[in-house]
Amino acid sequence: MKHHIIVKYTEEVQDKQALLGQIKELYAGAVEIDGVRGVEFKQNCIARENRYDLMIVLEMDEEALPSWDASEIHHRWKDEYGHLVAKKAIFDCE
Repeated sequence: MKHHIIVKYTEEVQDKQALLGQIKELYAGAVEIDGVRGVEFKQNCIARENRYDLMIVLEMDEEALPSWDASEIHHRWKDEYGHLVAKKAIFDCE
């Protein structure tokens, strides 16, 4: 399945490219989690107030979702970057 994490940053985020580099570094180890096969990042290309900024797509087995939720990467994402997220949506699909 594909696990989408769609994020709108807070106004505190000024350098979205630098932040993306940090997020990519954090997620680099995601494929080491059993059942996670890949991670992809898509940045918004239209600068409008009503747009989200980033989509992270994890390619994983559905059974891997509990392992992802319990992973250090997921907890660091929430702990270290949560204050920079104004809104997020999670969407899972085949």
